[in-house]
Amino acid sequence: MYITGWTVLLAALGAVPAIITQDRGVTWLWMIAVVALAVIDAGLAPKPSTLGVRRTVPGSVRLTESTSGSVTVVNNGQRRVRGAVRDAWQPSAGASNTRHRLNLASGVRATFDTHFRPTRRGDRHADRITLRLQGPLRLGGRQQSVVVSDTLRVLPEFASRRHLPSRLQRLREIDGQSAVQLKGAGSEFDSLREYVIGDDVRSIDWRATARRADVVVRTYRPERDRRVFIALDTSRLSAARVGDAPRLDASIEATLLLTALATRAGDRVQVTAYDRVERARALGTTGAGVMPQLASALAGVEPELLEPDWPGVVRLVQSRLSQRSLVVLLTTIDTSTADSGLLEAVAALSQSHVVMVASVNDPEVEQMLKGREDSHELYAAGAAARGALERDTVSTRLRQLTAEVVTASPDDLAPAVADRYLALKAAGRL
Repeated sequence: MYITGWTVLLAALGAVPAIITQDRGVTWLWMIAVVALAVIDAGLAPKPSTLGVRRTVPGSVRLTESTSGSVTVVNNGQRRVRGAVRDAWQPSAGASNTRHRLNLASGVRATFDTHFRPTRRGDRHADRITLRLQGPLRLGGRQQSVVVSDTLRVLPEFASRRHLPSRLQRLREIDGQSAVQLKGAGSEFDSLREYVIGDDVRSIDWRATARRADVVVRTYRPERDRRVFIALDTSRLSAARVGDAPRLDASIEATLLLTALATRAGDRVQVTAYDRVERARALGTTGAGVMPQLASALAGVEPELLEPDWPGVVRLVQSRLSQRSLVVLLTTIDTSTADSGLLEAVAALSQSHVVMVASVNDPEVEQMLKGREDSHELYAAGAAARGALERDTVSTRLRQLTAEVVTASPDDLAPAVADRYLALKAAGRL
């Protein structure tokens, strides 16, 4: 049962005779009469069980984008129903327009739209659908909440896709300039052509020359169908907020852009989210199905308050890669990760693969380095400088292990990783 605003207003009117007569008994009689009318009115209201309720939810939506769902209500009873319906969701679903007025004749159905603009990625869960059916006097009514379990999957934003066209253009330029005459690491046979003055004699294909009676040379191109393995660190340091989002979100953006670029280049991409166990993975998909599968797999990944298991990452990579590949570790570069085994992991992986380590820089720390106004800012600048020196030391040790090191702000990390991948392609290291 519930009461309406009319009941409250009617009860307030009882204060008028009480003020005039100065008799509390009149007030109590008035209040009892109002409550009795509200109870009788609620008893005369239609039963919520006579209504059928169904919720329709879209399968997924990208973060910061909008979408709509709906609630359908059917009056299966014999009486007209008046009241309201509420479609409840957890706040991060960004649901709006969730309350609707009901006025349904017998056998009539109505559909009400709910608009979503999520503020967090992951699975956003629906709460109950609440029905309120008022009585004929509009003083009270019946209320019932119906459990209808639904989930809206919010995919990563992928704001870095704006960088994809320029990187694809660069990739096409690399492919157009990559025909070489000498076979080397990371190249495969492309085609045969006639010998011209200046060609290296080592590129001559003597069998084809004998068949054609003309001197023919082989040309090569960077090898396609290479492997790219991306490991996202979901341990405790990935939960640190950099700007308005956790470090992990910047790593996800870099993963999405690099995957989109590498698949266009003809490479096979495998992705894992790992701390001490594997939280998510995307494997073995090619073509148009790569990005939807990857976005769905990473949508629900959240940081865990655990130390990373870098030896476990090495074992995982070795179990899934049988040929020389690019291994990208998206983590945090500082002394704590170095002490947790990152350097040993990079040393082990560098023996068989090309390793790239990418990390997010905190713009607030860089701003702290400029503070000189008072003693507080000076101490903060000193702490920031010490942290920067420690990170530079770890980066230097990683480079000594032949790893490619990429550090950038959250907005610049994804294009920086993509540019380093293209540089490796252009150098014939992939």
